[in-house]
Amino acid sequence: MMRKIFFLSGIFFLVSLPVFALNLDKLSDDDIQMIKRMIPKLQLLIKAKEADSTIPTLTFDELYAPLDSNEQKFIKQFQKIKGKKAGIKIPWRGMSESVKLLVAIRDQRVQEKVKVTENGVTREEIKERTLPKQFLPLPVYQKYNEMMEAMEKDIGRRLLVDSGYRSSAFQLYLFVYYLQNHGYSIRETVKFVTLPGYSEHGDPKHQAIDFINKEGINGDPNVKEFEVLPENQWLLENARRFGFILSYPKNNLRGITYEPWHWRYDPKAAEKETKKRRKGKSRRSVPGMTPSQDKKHESLH
Repeated sequence: MMRKIFFLSGIFFLVSLPVFALNLDKLSDDDIQMIKRMIPKLQLLIKAKEADSTIPTLTFDELYAPLDSNEQKFIKQFQKIKGKKAGIKIPWRGMSESVKLLVAIRDQRVQEKVKVTENGVTREEIKERTLPKQFLPLPVYQKYNEMMEAMEKDIGRRLLVDSGYRSSAFQLYLFVYYLQNHGYSIRETVKFVTLPGYSEHGDPKHQAIDFINKEGINGDPNVKEFEVLPENQWLLENARRFGFILSYPKNNLRGITYEPWHWRYDPKAAEKETKKRRKGKSRRSVPGMTPSQDKKHESLH
């Protein structure tokens, strides 16, 4: 808390003004309490925006509206965090609040296993769940649909969109909300939910899609469960043909945990990766090449 002294007509006034200096390793107790007061207010806004399908156009002004002046000053500090200081290694992609030609994806349904307990006995049941409406830029939706038609033709299965476009304001809400899952540490949270301006979900030119299969498997909380899906194996072999690339593979150097469900539409990067793989295969086919000579190219897979 900062104090300022004002002099008016011979009278001194001592005024306390809130000053927020975010601790990147762990927020202070006061900051944690501030977040706990803010979240219920913001949740009401998010639910209303989801209900009328306007969540993709959520602006910062709309996000701030339910908060009092101190809460607004506090949440705005998260937009000022320097990515490198927080441990972010992915590129800045810019703030996004309004995108034209978004396609709404409705009525996606999954048949997932849920645990039901009755009379002290727990059993598994298959229940249908309708996914929240998702949005994709038109060109990305067209390529996604083309890719899913090819997947269905090849293996008789397809993936649904678990998460598509998000405005930067919505990304800020998600970041603040999920701090509670990571000990209120900004440095830890950015490994799972990035700050606004860095998310591929808010970059329409390189739009990210988080996939989920029709049995409700999306890698949460079991990453391996998604990794071994035939749909995922098909993506690894074929997605580049449609301009999609896996953003965060195993052992990536971007400071983001392995996310086999997270693919971005990036035709140039997909083409570049395809050329690298072809070059690697070509070098491995050269007679007399030893494993140590080819080690550099094995790392591409």
